Amino acid sequence: MTPFRRRGSWLIAVVGFLAVLTYGVARGLDEPVRQYMEREVNRRLTGYTVSIPALRIDPWSLSIEFRDATIIQNANPDPPVTHIATLVTRVDGRALLHRRVVADITFDRPTVYLNLRHVRAEAGEDVPVTDRGWQEALEALAFDLKINRLRIREGDVTYVDQGPFKPLRLSRLNMSAENIRNIASKDRGYPSDIHLEGVVFDAGQLWLDGRADFLAAPHPGVEAALRLEGVELDYFTPITNRYNMSVRNGTLSLAGTMEYAPKVTRLTLDRVLLRGVALEYAHTPQTAAAEKTRVEQTARAAKQVANTPSAELRINRPDVVKSTFGFVNRAAAPPYRLVISDTDVGVEHLSNQARDGRATVRLRGQLMGRGDTSLTAVLQPQTGSADMDLTARIEGADLTRLSDLVRAYGGFDVRTGEFSVYSELTIKSGVLDGYVKPLFRDVQVGDPDGESPRDIRRRLYEGSVAMAAKILKNRSRDEVATVVHVSGPVERPQISRLATVGRLLQNAFLKPIAPGFEPQRSSPQRAPAAPAPTDRTTQAP
Repeated sequence: MTPFRRRGSWLIAVVGFLAVLTYGVARGLDEPVRQYMEREVNRRLTGYTVSIPALRIDPWSLSIEFRDATIIQNANPDPPVTHIATLVTRVDGRALLHRRVVADITFDRPTVYLNLRHVRAEAGEDVPVTDRGWQEALEALAFDLKINRLRIREGDVTYVDQGPFKPLRLSRLNMSAENIRNIASKDRGYPSDIHLEGVVFDAGQLWLDGRADFLAAPHPGVEAALRLEGVELDYFTPITNRYNMSVRNGTLSLAGTMEYAPKVTRLTLDRVLLRGVALEYAHTPQTAAAEKTRVEQTARAAKQVANTPSAELRINRPDVVKSTFGFVNRAAAPPYRLVISDTDVGVEHLSNQARDGRATVRLRGQLMGRGDTSLTAVLQPQTGSADMDLTARIEGADLTRLSDLVRAYGGFDVRTGEFSVYSELTIKSGVLDGYVKPLFRDVQVGDPDGESPRDIRRRLYEGSVAMAAKILKNRSRDEVATVVHVSGPVERPQISRLATVGRLLQNAFLKPIAPGFEPQRSSPQRAPAAPAPTDRTTQAP
């Protein structure tokens, strides 16, 4: 054997020995490193405990692989909130070219499971979720190297509420975030590329593409294009039920851009489509106080963001197609229900910024399946509020379909009848001004079946109502009509009772009140009806 071949053989033997030694050392370090990692991660976390059953060090790729890790919430340990099939953390080789030693972390098939007990326990804690040490715990898995690249493959997030409701699930979740430590580019506002996609509630699709600043304080910032397709809304039933709303059927699609940063929040949606939704709000005596509180909180929140430069909301074309909206008042005696079906809603240039000009809302539908209903509202955002011009019209509605409403507020039954309503209202600087014009035709008072028992007081009352309707009916038009003027602060509007009675008598004995809007008012909202919203699919941003 030549000296060269002998030296080659020795070199191979040495390399082989070192490889075996390195592998043996790595295997010997697996368990001590696992124990250290588990202990260090849990030291940095508050309210949660991490379990790492297995760990494997790969000296050749400078990586550590964690297997079957779980995270439990200490207040509700069963079931675990997170299971991670594998988590691999390695030195980012590309960053070495920039003379930086940072980490690359990949989550494979992570599953997150949350139920109502988990959420309530988190909400009841004094320490916010952002201060529980999650970022520090993640860095501990990389031996305190700063994380420069984060990837999630085939993730799954599930929320289960109480009751027989379908779980809220985001599946096949894939995410990648690059250049988190801003190594490749130091002068970009959002240096990190970020991409997210997944399946929402088994059928819908989610995409997010943009850039992020993960080092921003007090929270990361992101600027991205966002798209949702075909998200089924009835999955939100357990959440909406807590706000006295029920949602059945319907899908949501949208496309736009968003920016969420410590000093600014912007959401611009080029297209929003709600299709075939059935939404109903129920007012009950038991929830009256909570409803009042929610209204006050919503009003305060709306005032805070109205015309605020740091919080911008713009929806260029939101449409509602073939939907149903209902209101149930269970606090009335008897309870009643109002429904607008076959509803199409079109909105143009909706924004909370005054500089974007006026927004226009147009609605068309059927009140209780028969009354042609249309509404047009023109809104102008102002600082802390919004001015509005409103035109509303209901024609040919069937009074018998509103018998519960008539009994609740009128105290009598209706056999037959038809009504129409025309209204123009203006809100400017918190002051309301306008009118409501109701017209009633062919009204006959009494039980529709003629079989319900009536005491003498009820009969006398219904008889007096029938007599008044007959006296106040205009002979030429066979209608009872008046105009109710409304004015004053929005919180406490006043009605001119004397003027209302005067117009009622005018219609009966002098000059009939014609259907339609009052001729002396000329509001800008009386524009031709917009074309019906179309069920167009949302295009990718």
